[in-house]
Amino acid sequence: MRYLYIDVDSLRAAQLGCYGYPRPTSPTLDRLAAEGVRFEHCYVSDAPCLPSRSALALGRFGLRSGVVNHGGLVSEPFPLGPRRGFSGAPGFETLFQAFRRAEYYPVSVTPFPNRHVAPWFTLGLREWHNTGKGGFELAHEVNAVAEPWLEAHARQDRWFLHVNYWDAHTPYRLPDELPNPFAGFPEPGWPTPEVLEAHWNSYGPNSAQDSPGVWAKQVPRAGVPHQIRTRADLAAWVAAYDMGIRYVGDHVARLLAILEREGVLGETVVVISADHGENQGEHNVYGDHQTACSHTSRVPFVVRGPGFEGGRVNRGLHYQFDLMATLLKHAGGEVPAGWDARPLASPDDPGRPALVVSQMAWTCQRSVRWGKHLMTRTYHDGYKELPELALYDLEADPHEERDLAASEPALVAEGLRILDGWKHALLQDTQAPEPYDPMYVVLREGGPWQVRGRLRWFAEHLRRTGRAHHAAALEERHRGEL
Repeated sequence: MRYLYIDVDSLRAAQLGCYGYPRPTSPTLDRLAAEGVRFEHCYVSDAPCLPSRSALALGRFGLRSGVVNHGGLVSEPFPLGPRRGFSGAPGFETLFQAFRRAEYYPVSVTPFPNRHVAPWFTLGLREWHNTGKGGFELAHEVNAVAEPWLEAHARQDRWFLHVNYWDAHTPYRLPDELPNPFAGFPEPGWPTPEVLEAHWNSYGPNSAQDSPGVWAKQVPRAGVPHQIRTRADLAAWVAAYDMGIRYVGDHVARLLAILEREGVLGETVVVISADHGENQGEHNVYGDHQTACSHTSRVPFVVRGPGFEGGRVNRGLHYQFDLMATLLKHAGGEVPAGWDARPLASPDDPGRPALVVSQMAWTCQRSVRWGKHLMTRTYHDGYKELPELALYDLEADPHEERDLAASEPALVAEGLRILDGWKHALLQDTQAPEPYDPMYVVLREGGPWQVRGRLRWFAEHLRRTGRAHHAAALEERHRGEL
């Protein structure tokens, strides 16, 4: 058996045809879904990039591993302390180590360990190929490494190859000469002009007026707007994101062609997933992954190969690390003691009754996902207009626009009960020297890493752009950070 894991940074599930998107962004991925198993509601436990891949590699929640932020004290695993062994500690065996213990040959093609200073991510790898541009690689540059490896090793048995693409991540920077493949297909119906106007008059990192070109000084390709004021701006913005997805899919097709040419595609489990999703207007965040909402936390998860056939759809609630533990078990491996990940009994397993997902790098939030609802508790707003408590009906309100917290107090109470029970249970067995919630370290350090230290600059920027009332409200809420 062989495993090919395609890890697409910032890939939003809702932007794929197999998840209902009307544009042809993902014909290759859609074919895999039609032949395999698609998980409709797969969520990363911790977002965004560093906490998510930490949870994937360590098989545990950030609350127990210590990795919840992009910088500061809780951006790397808790010190192992007296339980540290000669080459590890209980529960900190990584996914790659577990596959290696199952007599597989794990390989990764990714710049991630350097981009986020995560050397522990490489533990267990027999080969790590750093593509060298820190997340600014294009798919053809990734394939320049991945294709030769596959051509040399495809027929060998028992390998696990992780290939990491970045084209769906801002700034959208595909070659300028690429044509737009979506002419004649419908433009996005949301956000509406009314929502766009409200977003423009509001604020926040990567908001309509403070989009990546303003907040992060990122320079996208020609024709991609720096701000999103009009429907034309929105159409150009979303087209650039969609083109990044399509470009990745076209290069995944090249990897599959090698496996087919070598006669082993039918003996290979192919997985498509992401480190997090992407907001494209939800909560006034465009082209980023800043909240513990369904759009940042939900990721695609498609598996095709032996044991995962039939074009089936699993509609249960699943953590991504549960699905990875399932693949490990499928490979004949054992889930390490101390992991929070629970393998599925079968590809049709109904999953967990509720999920808790966290975000600490851009905001400090935790959300509970159960039934058709998502309840979000905000501890630090990341300089956005966010309520302390919010409740959404995801079936009736997929973009999380209508907050039901005031009208549904019983549901809010249920969400808070689930959240408190989850936290209490996990803190009974944490790797930290003393049980504590790493979120409070983030708050004591001055807030989420991606906004930390920028309050004065942002308030001045808001005043310069005619939003002095928002600047005053922001400074009042965060007096201790001035």
